Amino acid sequence: MQARARLLGKILVTIALAQTICASAQSRSPLSLNDFDEAVDALIKKVAPSVVQIMVTAIAPQDEGRTGNAGLVVSRQRSTGSGFVIDSDGYIVTNAHVVRGAQRVEVILPPANADGSLSVALSPRTDVVPAQIIGIARDKDIALLKIEGVKLPALPLATYTKVRQGHTVFAFGSPEALRNTLTHGVISAVARQIDPDSPTIYIQTDAPINPGNSGGPLVNAEGEVVGMNTFILSQSGGNEGLGFAIPCATVRTVVRQLRKYGRLRGQDVGISFQTITPTLAAGLGLAKHYGVIISDVTPGGPAETAGVLPGDVLVSVDGNPANDVPSVNYLFLLRESSDLVTLVVQRGNTEKSFKMVPLDDPGDMDRVITLADPSKNLVQALGILGVELDRKTLEMVQGLRDPYGVMVAARAASARIEVPLTVGDVIRSVNGEKITTLDGLRDKMKAITPGSPIAIQLQRENKLMFVSFVQE
Repeated sequence: MQARARLLGKILVTIALAQTICASAQSRSPLSLNDFDEAVDALIKKVAPSVVQIMVTAIAPQDEGRTGNAGLVVSRQRSTGSGFVIDSDGYIVTNAHVVRGAQRVEVILPPANADGSLSVALSPRTDVVPAQIIGIARDKDIALLKIEGVKLPALPLATYTKVRQGHTVFAFGSPEALRNTLTHGVISAVARQIDPDSPTIYIQTDAPINPGNSGGPLVNAEGEVVGMNTFILSQSGGNEGLGFAIPCATVRTVVRQLRKYGRLRGQDVGISFQTITPTLAAGLGLAKHYGVIISDVTPGGPAETAGVLPGDVLVSVDGNPANDVPSVNYLFLLRESSDLVTLVVQRGNTEKSFKMVPLDDPGDMDRVITLADPSKNLVQALGILGVELDRKTLEMVQGLRDPYGVMVAARAASARIEVPLTVGDVIRSVNGEKITTLDGLRDKMKAITPGSPIAIQLQRENKLMFVSFVQE
């Protein structure tokens, strides 16, 4: 009986909805399928000339997960992705994972007068130009490229607050290297967190997206970019109606910083935070079962110096409410002022306010990794690709104890031995001998006879430590 009642309820709701739509349609002239086709034709003519295919020759993980892997094993690979023009001066935006480890990036330009017609689709002409990586923001999965000598129209970014669930969207790109592909769907959700503690939110869509669409635009009916196609959730590996795009607001903010600084800058005060769940709130006896809690305070950082403690519930940042992890992360991402940061926290039943000096976020490790070339940077004895710390690389990496050493950029696919090194480690010495160059590291390793013990001093994150093993 309950099942029949539920079915009857759904039928009644459907009938009521149909009556509402019919009444609305009678009040205005009907929209024919031809009208819809003409609107899509106009949209393609507006958007397609700004969408490009990206070809990458890269040092990349052999089995890359979406969230990356600190112990990645790399080899030289070729891959393709998508991108779109965000500034007519030649600036193109795509996903960071599309150009990760890139040694060479090339852009296939859209065909002249791209309009989705048969003659354009069958045109044998392909214009390929080299592209320079201006900056990479791995945490946000956004990269900014630049091409020279070509003027392409830029796509406008939509206003994120106006994006609504159910709005019609179109995904442009090159899925599976099939250039100039268009798919159609709706916005399934305007803000989706894959992980409750993730600082990143996505727009969810059912517009078909497949590998190769990454970096392409997801546009609304006006041709504005509402998001950048980024990844899918799929058990088959292909589209199952669960596609995700980086919101236009995030793209706008990150691109501005990449263009200005070459990296994602933002600011930090030495805190880590996570989402308050009902279970966490009950376990800690918190006054509310939602919001943001400070999970860690960096020793010696601005927040600890000011008096902030792990377990404090974050109320606001510079007067802006701290309702959720993505919002708090975005507040620090946008911040470029030298003014003191004001944090308001709740500790027990008392609110406390703290002021502290902001710090710039450390450099982007991926920018160092892109400098590693298997033909030049291989240290065979350790099975790693190393990058010397010089004036250029030191600008990319902050927080080092001393301005020297060799940074581990990746593990080599040809490694014969397993050594206790991870990406980001800075090798300072081997068996007590200071290491400043790649050649010096190679010479030192060659001089050690098989079966001899090896002790490497390194900096891992903010700590100095030794790792040891026996030379094979």
